[in-house]
Amino acid sequence: MVAIASRRQGPKRKHQRLVLVLLALAALIGGVLLAMSALRDQAAYFYTPAEAKAAHIEPGKAVRLGGMVALGSLKRGANGVTISFDLTDGKGTVPATFSGITPDLFKEGSGAIAEGAFDADGTFRATNILAKHDERYMPREMEGIQYDPETHKVKADQP
Repeated sequence: MVAIASRRQGPKRKHQRLVLVLLALAALIGGVLLAMSALRDQAAYFYTPAEAKAAHIEPGKAVRLGGMVALGSLKRGANGVTISFDLTDGKGTVPATFSGITPDLFKEGSGAIAEGAFDADGTFRATNILAKHDERYMPREMEGIQYDPETHKVKADQP
């Protein structure tokens, strides 16, 4: 009788382990699916102006649009907060507007990434603007300071 009872516990333990593994796997898959559905609305895809025109992005869909601010296109509204500008990548140009305070580096001829959505007439309505800079960027507060890349030393200009 004892021998029979010990044989029955073996498959029972394997069965319990299998059930626990399957439950853990189901919970993991469920968590991944929940995360994906939550992030789907938050994900903003990056387009260049030419890609955005070719993709015919639906109005209202959140995207990021990156390119250069076209020369002569930056215009400030009467309220001083709204601006209109064109983003270009050399192959395509997209008109854009933004209401808010722009970054200090945002100017004509500079790189920018605008987050927002297209409206029905094809104008990009930016909700956020990120200005891009190159490796030689120096904040205004550090004007007059020189960096030597060979010695990795910083020295200030003397007046």
